[in-house]
Amino acid sequence: MPKPIVALVGRPNVGKSTLFNRLVGERMAIVDDTPGTTRDRLFGEAEWNGRGFHVVDTGGIDPTHGGKTPLSIGSADFIGEIKSQAQVAINEADVVLFVTDGQTGVTAPDLEVANILRRSQKKLADGSFFPPILVVVNKCESRETRDAAGQFYELGLGDPHPVSAVHGSDTGDLLDVLVSAFPEEEAGEEDESVKIAIVGKPNAGKSSLLNKLVGEERAIVSPIPGTTRDATDTKIQVNDLEVTLIDTAGIRRRGKIEPGVEQFSVLRSFKAIERADVALLMIDATTGITSQDAHIAGFILEQWKSCVVIVNKWDAVEKDAYTMDEYTRKIRSDLNFMDYVPLLFISAKTGQRVEQVLPMALRVQEERLARLTTSKINAVIHKAQDAHAHPSHAGRQLKMFYGTQVRSDPPTFMIYVNDPKLMHFTYLRYLENQIREEYGFLGTPIRIVTKGRRE
Repeated sequence: MPKPIVALVGRPNVGKSTLFNRLVGERMAIVDDTPGTTRDRLFGEAEWNGRGFHVVDTGGIDPTHGGKTPLSIGSADFIGEIKSQAQVAINEADVVLFVTDGQTGVTAPDLEVANILRRSQKKLADGSFFPPILVVVNKCESRETRDAAGQFYELGLGDPHPVSAVHGSDTGDLLDVLVSAFPEEEAGEEDESVKIAIVGKPNAGKSSLLNKLVGEERAIVSPIPGTTRDATDTKIQVNDLEVTLIDTAGIRRRGKIEPGVEQFSVLRSFKAIERADVALLMIDATTGITSQDAHIAGFILEQWKSCVVIVNKWDAVEKDAYTMDEYTRKIRSDLNFMDYVPLLFISAKTGQRVEQVLPMALRVQEERLARLTTSKINAVIHKAQDAHAHPSHAGRQLKMFYGTQVRSDPPTFMIYVNDPKLMHFTYLRYLENQIREEYGFLGTPIRIVTKGRRE
């Protein structure tokens, strides 16, 4: 089941970014006393009591026009800004944290935000409302502010939860309530199809490729970056095998993400990678590989997903006999942490080599599910050790006794050694290369874990 989304909503300078940092456990958001510091929408991952979830920090709703002329609470500009942000949060989140300031008390903007959030909720068959909205009263560092938090019942959104995001006071109690408000995890029937996510920067040709693969105009194709907002699933049959193609929104650099819907679109793209088996990383041949392409590739690897790099718009590149080799060297250099992925040079517009995309993705998926016998793994380990022994450390020598594959999807190997602390990460990489040299695992990351065992 996909991880729930938690959205932080509220007026400026109530401490949303500080609470965001507290929840995700690292300083990802810029924290400053100046109202409106959070300009782009940020998202991170958090976990509490074994339940993981996404956290989305939003820019504060500013009741001033351009930061200069104050607007009345009933003005169209202010209401429009509140409604836009609140509606996005309501539409996309599984739980909304409405963050307020316990030191200033209930303000007119708080009441306006509360009214819009309340009206935007959907009433369910059991009489409850979705998504749940939790009122967080921040900056309750003193006993007086905690005792005064009861005034936030005026918002009409249930119990207020006083916390101090700066010091972490009572955030554990808030997290207990938050996790209990998540939708229940459903067992359901497992989707047995091969899930292939098409990911990349905006305007790399993801929707064009999807349309070519399914043979019809399923996705909107436009030269305007950011046309695709949702992660859209399309099921097709390939040689009696069911395949789910996931078209995603373009993933831009964090500083380039537009406020509003786009941040949730990018989050859905990352969630699409999480639930995919294979990711098709689309690269625009006319611009070449960029740091953002490498960033997306890094996220694919971080999620231990298999990958095929698709260099699109190859028809628009002026070529000679060496162009493809030069592109290949450049991509291999920039994605040196994923040197096992296959490359395809295509044109989704003309159809050039598009017929190779799905067979390659399915071949990579087969490699992802491959299992090696213990005898084969041990043969590779012993051969590698004979050719290049692990260097000693402080007079102690690493000894590898035997290895076994403990799972596939992705392939994971357990190697039993005399002391795991003696294993250097460069030697692990060496062992991975030896396994690939013998058995491939094209386009698929390999995990190698060491475990101590007495002789």
